[in-house]
Amino acid sequence: MSRPLKIMLVAAEASGDALGAGLAKALRSRLGEDVVFVGVGGPRMAAEGVASPFDIAELSILGWLEGLKAYGLVKRRVADTVALAVAEKPDAVVLIDSWGFTIRVAKALKEALPGVPLIKYVGPQVWASRPGRAKTLAASVDHLLALYSFDAPWFEKEGLPTTVVGSQALHVDMSGADPAAFRARRGIAPDADLLLVLPGSRPSEIRLMTPVFEGAVASLKQEEPALEIAVIAAGTVADDVAGRVATWPFRVHLVSEAEKYDAMKAATVALATSGTVSTELALAGAPMIIGYRFQPLSYAIMKPFFTGKYATLFNHAADAEIARELIQNDATPARFASAVRRLLSDPAVRRDQARRQTEALDLMGRGGRDPSEIAADAVLRVIAGRASRASI
Repeated sequence: MSRPLKIMLVAAEASGDALGAGLAKALRSRLGEDVVFVGVGGPRMAAEGVASPFDIAELSILGWLEGLKAYGLVKRRVADTVALAVAEKPDAVVLIDSWGFTIRVAKALKEALPGVPLIKYVGPQVWASRPGRAKTLAASVDHLLALYSFDAPWFEKEGLPTTVVGSQALHVDMSGADPAAFRARRGIAPDADLLLVLPGSRPSEIRLMTPVFEGAVASLKQEEPALEIAVIAAGTVADDVAGRVATWPFRVHLVSEAEKYDAMKAATVALATSGTVSTELALAGAPMIIGYRFQPLSYAIMKPFFTGKYATLFNHAADAEIARELIQNDATPARFASAVRRLLSDPAVRRDQARRQTEALDLMGRGGRDPSEIAADAVLRVIAGRASRASI
């Protein structure tokens, strides 16, 4: 009897951990006992049978300067990951998101295990910055699982076979969200304006964005004392967010991950750090303002490489600034307050933005098949293709 298929999954951040867990579950639904998993990941992947040799939280790094500081650690963890692959000899390796970490792993595995197919799940956003990474990836892996149709041409023109699987964020089920119950639990009147603040999910984002958002909210509260404020504390940074928000000089409703979709549906306007959360807010019908700040030196180094017009995915898909984006020097309390004020003051403007956000989600592929299912099929096709070529 042939041995089970052994697939190595490698993720270095919470978002990748979620994708890896979904892929493992989809593969097991197809293969049952005929698949085993090894690799690197977080708690969600662990629940699906991927035992990680180290805690991936230490690899949640953003920015060039921060990356330089962590270079020694990243180098060690790359070596640990490659050593695991060499010891386990998987039939395929899937490297999930986290460009800086996974591209180093890919290059090392290309040399250490030349016969093993390497699959990248989520390519770098070359449409936004450093388009040369498409060529680098094409030389380092055998197949790409891309999230959006607008990703594929960048990599295919470099000769990298690409399967568009879609984004899991477009498949969030909000049917059970109850905005009225959320407001009732919090003592927020049904007709009260509610500003939802989402400061991010990385420690650096919380450190850089929370004070800016606090300044914007303080200005808005001074003008409209009845404005209700809720802050979502992502699980990975919940304690940090709670500690910071506790010092704000006005009432704040602190929202856990378990309630976040209720809160998104209940929000009049959202103020969010750029990331996947913008797609979730759009699904919830919440008009939003998007912001982001980097460490100043990191931004100065990175800025020449930014080539895209927009940071927000649905803005990019629509080729229009549907949601206002305030990045780095533009990300000031006064500008955030002004942008939020415009939305709060005009229901028609809010309705129009929410409608345009929804239309942009359709351009991104909303309503398609589950991405984990498509990704699982693609992984098995790549393995089968490699096996058939090896038998010739």
